[in-house]
Amino acid sequence: MENFKMVAKTLYGFEDVLAQELKNLGAIDVQKGVRNVSFYGDKGFMYKANLSLRTAIKILKPIQSFKIFSEDDLYKKMYNIRWEEYLHNKGSLAIDATVHSQKFTHSKFIALKTKDAIVDKFRNTTGFRPSIDLQYPDLRINVHIEDMFCTVSLDSSAQSLHKRGYKASTNIAPINEVLAAGMLLMSGWDGRSDFLDPMCGSGTILVEAAMIACNIPPNINKKEFGFEKWKDWDVDLFEKIEASALNKIRGFDHKIIGYDKAPSAVRKAQENIENANLTEFISVEQQDFFKTEKVTEGHLHMLFNPPYGERLELLNLELFYSQIGDTLKQNYPNTQAWFIVSNLEAIKNVGLRPSRKIKLYNGKLESRLLKYDIYEGSKKASKN
Repeated sequence: MENFKMVAKTLYGFEDVLAQELKNLGAIDVQKGVRNVSFYGDKGFMYKANLSLRTAIKILKPIQSFKIFSEDDLYKKMYNIRWEEYLHNKGSLAIDATVHSQKFTHSKFIALKTKDAIVDKFRNTTGFRPSIDLQYPDLRINVHIEDMFCTVSLDSSAQSLHKRGYKASTNIAPINEVLAAGMLLMSGWDGRSDFLDPMCGSGTILVEAAMIACNIPPNINKKEFGFEKWKDWDVDLFEKIEASALNKIRGFDHKIIGYDKAPSAVRKAQENIENANLTEFISVEQQDFFKTEKVTEGHLHMLFNPPYGERLELLNLELFYSQIGDTLKQNYPNTQAWFIVSNLEAIKNVGLRPSRKIKLYNGKLESRLLKYDIYEGSKKASKN
C-alpha cells in the first residue's frame, strides 16, 4: 500500500502533543501547523490514527489543491475532480468548508458551490445525482480556503473524534474528551502512580486517564468512522489493526479516584465509566474536595477542571480558589496538581506559585493549565 499525505486537526495548544502521538504511532514526515499536524502514512495507518490518537479531532485526506480566482473558478475546478473514484452516483455526501480569505468570505456559500459542482458532474455524466445527508453521509468532504489557495480533503473520521462513544450523560459544563486527554498527556500522566480528579463532574478526565494508563485506544467504543463508507473500505485490514491495538492494552496497578459533591454528577460519572468498560480501574465517591485529605501512599497525580464563573454560577470565585490552594497545601503532600482555569484574576487567590502555565482554550474561553507541586513537608526539606 502506498503512503499519502494526511492532516490531523486538533485544539489550540496541543500541536506538540499530537505530533508526538503521531511519531509514537509510526507516522512519517510529521509537520506541525496551527491547530493541525500533517503526516504521511498508508490506508492502514489512517485506520490506526483514527482509532488510537487521543488529541486528534479529525483525520483528513487531501485529494486536490489549487488556486481559485472566483466562485466560477471554484465550481470548474471542483467539477473537474474525479469524484466517481470516491462516491457512487446514488450515494450521499456532506460538505464542511472553512474559509480564511479576503476574497471568499462565506463558508456556507463555498460549501454550496462545491455541492453544485459535484452533483452536476454526476447528473451530467451518469444521469443520477448523489443526495445530501448532513448526519450520516457516505462521503464527508472538507474544503479549506486560505487566501486564494483551496485544499479539498476527504474526512476519514466523520463525526469528530472527541465523541468517543462512552458518554451517555454529561453535566452542565462537560469537558471535551480531546481537551481532557491532551491535558493529561501534557501533565506527564503515564499511569505510574495513583490519580485523583477531585471535581470530576461526568467523569471525562477519569475515563481518559484510565485509557492512557491501560494504553486503550480512545476510539475503540466509537460506532462508526467516515472511511467505513468509502469505496476502498477494507474491513479485514481494519479488524487486523483493531486487534493489534487491543493487543497492546496493559494492566494498571494503581488507583484512579474521582470525587464530586453533587450526587447527580457521581451517578453520571459512574454511568459513563461503565459505558467505557473501565469500572475495575476507577472509583467515584460523593465528596466535597475541601473536606478531604490524601488517602493514598506515595506520589499522587491530580488533574481537574474546577467549575468556573462563565459556565457555572459560583458565588465567590476568590474564596473558591483560595480553598483549592489551602486544601492542596494542608491535606495533599507529595502531590502534583494540575487544573485548568479561565478566570485569570481569580487564580491569584490560590496562594501557591504555579511551576508551569500553559495557554489553552476550553471551548471558546482562553484558559491556563496550571501545575502546582505540593511537596512532602516543607519545600526546603524536600530539596535537601
